[in-house]
Amino acid sequence: MVFECDEKTTTTNLPFFADGFPGLMYHESPNGLYVNPHKKRMPPLFLYGQTIEPIEIEVSGSFQIVIFQLYPFTLKSLFGIDAKSINDNCYDLTTQAPENLLKELSQVRHFKIKIDFLSTYIAEKIEVRKSNFDHSIFSAIEKILLAKGKLGITAIAKEVNLTKRTFERRFLSETGLTPKHFAKIIQFQNSLTQLSVNDYNILSDVVYQNGFADQSHFIRVFKSFTGKTPKQFVTDNSEN
Repeated sequence: MVFECDEKTTTTNLPFFADGFPGLMYHESPNGLYVNPHKKRMPPLFLYGQTIEPIEIEVSGSFQIVIFQLYPFTLKSLFGIDAKSINDNCYDLTTQAPENLLKELSQVRHFKIKIDFLSTYIAEKIEVRKSNFDHSIFSAIEKILLAKGKLGITAIAKEVNLTKRTFERRFLSETGLTPKHFAKIIQFQNSLTQLSVNDYNILSDVVYQNGFADQSHFIRVFKSFTGKTPKQFVTDNSEN
């Protein structure tokens, strides 16, 4: 994802909700980039973990932001980070990245060249650390995504030839989330997409198509991830 703004007098707010994926972000923002509600000023290059509580990125003035969405197990396997330790948090990657990377990124303007630099950095890490990948957990993530979060955890454990207890332990270690929590986030994301593009007739369509037990359960889950009820979200979305 790329976000850019050349206006020097405007303030931009970008909301982010739980989606099940951590990421890598590089930004150039003369007045700083802040993550709210923490009011935390971010370094130019950082990793962010699982977003569980809703957050908002705030930038005053001009900026350029490049974001790479990463698979849930990559924080541990590629960067050697305890994934759970940066849930709703970030890791300053300027302390780990090659010394010349930030210099190269700052010397070019076009985002496509920045993407090339960052892609090379990530690809080199993959080449060195690909033996660290837990292929059973990778397969489980794929199955959860394909089922849109509606496949039972016991069934997934069986499909990847792990006991339920071992599966839950390894999934948490690799991703920072339990498989049940990850599946719930994927269910939420699919419902969020439906609401965002108005792909439903009545709210109960969204509830049952995404595997929620009932409307009150859906509203409770949706509000926990966005801070708003579905109705409030739809109203706010239509006004923007």
